[in-house]
Amino acid sequence: MRRVTFPLLALSATVLAGCAAPAHPTVTFYADGHAIEVPPTQYCDIASENCAVDPRAAGVLRVRPGKPVQISVPGEIADSAWAVNFTYRNASGVRQEPLRSKVFTAADPRHAYTLTLPSAGDQLESVEIQQYGKRIESSALGIEFVARATWVLSVDDRG
Repeated sequence: MRRVTFPLLALSATVLAGCAAPAHPTVTFYADGHAIEVPPTQYCDIASENCAVDPRAAGVLRVRPGKPVQISVPGEIADSAWAVNFTYRNASGVRQEPLRSKVFTAADPRHAYTLTLPSAGDQLESVEIQQYGKRIESSALGIEFVARATWVLSVDDRG
């Protein structure tokens, strides 16, 4: 009886483990010799619906003025449409209009991106990686893809 019970328990554990939802992809941010791996703050299906939201997932990393941030994404993001949005202040401390990188696509997959601010004295405030889904919306600005997933980095600029 023990020989039959043990394989059944092992099989049950294997089946249960196989049914667990896969982990959402993480993004790595690197600056000033420190790296942080960040889970998504929002992750939806490809239609940008059925979303899981966790605002506590945002990461924090210290970034000195004028210093770049290197961003590394896994294949499932690199092989899709994604972009880097960011906010910053100029050297005088005045908040500037948010900027965005070009949109990277599966036609030319990009696994890494180095975010460099426009001027040497600028201070980065936040970075948001957006992975786009297949949903498109129209607005006064034209046609826009809706983000299906976001990864957020808040910048600690105390030093």
